Amino acid sequence: MTKNENTHTTALGSSGPSVFPLGLGCMGMSALYGEADRTESLATIHAALDAGMTLLDTGDFYGMGHNELLINEALRTAPAAAREKTLTSVKFGALRTVEGGFTGYDGRPAAVRNFLAYSLQRLGRDHIDIYRIARVDPDVPIEETVGAIAEAVQAGHVRHIGLSEVGAETLRRAAAVAPISDLQIEYSLISRGIEDEILPTARELGIGITAYGVLSRGLISGHFTRDRALTPGDFRGMSPRFQGENLGRNLDLVDALRKVAVDKGVSVAQTAIAWVLAQGPRHGVDIVPLVGARRRDRLAEALGAMDVTFSAADLAAVEEAVPAGAAAGARYPEAQMAHLDSEH
Repeated sequence: MTKNENTHTTALGSSGPSVFPLGLGCMGMSALYGEADRTESLATIHAALDAGMTLLDTGDFYGMGHNELLINEALRTAPAAAREKTLTSVKFGALRTVEGGFTGYDGRPAAVRNFLAYSLQRLGRDHIDIYRIARVDPDVPIEETVGAIAEAVQAGHVRHIGLSEVGAETLRRAAAVAPISDLQIEYSLISRGIEDEILPTARELGIGITAYGVLSRGLISGHFTRDRALTPGDFRGMSPRFQGENLGRNLDLVDALRKVAVDKGVSVAQTAIAWVLAQGPRHGVDIVPLVGARRRDRLAEALGAMDVTFSAADLAAVEEAVPAGAAAGARYPEAQMAHLDSEH
C-alpha cells in the first residue's frame, strides 16, 4: 500500500481503489448532528469534488435513505468529469424504527442483497464502489455476510468489499473469504484503540484504513466550546465524551493541543487531521481520514491539513498534549458499545 505522489492518491489496501488522501463523510448532512442545510450540503459535496476528493462515504440508514438521495442529487448536478471519478462507500445492515431508534443489525445474505438493491436505486448508480456492513451481526457468521458481498462483486453490483468496526480476529476471518479493501473504524488522537491489535493486523493483511471520527465529532476540532448548547436530535447529547466533567477534561486536552497548533501556525482541526494522516506511513498501512464537513468553510479547513507536515519533535509535542488513553468517557453510549466487534 503506497501513496502515489504523481497523482496525489492513496491506495486503499492491496486490493482496493486509489482515492484522494481525504474522504468526505456525509452522515452529518442527513442525521445525528441536528438540522442540516440542504443547499450548503450540496455545495459542500460539489466543493469537495472540485478540490479533487473522490471518496464519498455514507450509510443507507443515514436519515433513512436521505443521505444516499442527497449524494445522488449532488452527483447528478456535478460536472461529468468529477462524477465519473467519484467513488461511493456505503454501510448497510442497521435496523431502524420510525422514531429513529436502532434495533440491531442484519447481515444475512438475503438481507445484504435487499439492502444493496435499495441503495443502488437511491444512489442512481449501477454499482457501489465499497460496500460494508456497519456492525457485525452477532447472529450471522461474518463469512456469510462477506460471502454475499463477494457474490455482488462477481455480479458487478459492488467493486470492493469493506468492513466496519471489526476486531482483529473478525478481520482475519473475513479476509480468508474474499479480498478486503479497507476497514472503516474510528481513529483519532483521543480514540487510539486500534493501535494495539487491529492496525497491525490490517497492515499484515494488506487492508487499508478509512478513519472516521478524526475530529471526534467536533470535540477536538477547536470549534467546540464548553458552553455550547446542542440541538435536539444531536447524537453528541448522548455521547459520554460530551457529558459533564468528561467534556471539561476533554476540552482541556484540546486547549493543550491548541498550543501546539498555534506554534505551527495551523488550526487545531488541521493538527488533528494531519496527525491521523501521519500515522499511515508510520505504521506501514495507508490511512484515509474521513472528514465530516457539512459546510464549505469547514471543508476548506480540513483540506488544509494535507499541507501540514510533522517533524519527530512535532509528533512528540502533539502526543504530549493528547496522550494515548487520555480521553474521558467512552466513544459511544454503553448500548452502542455492545455492538462494536472492535471493542471485544
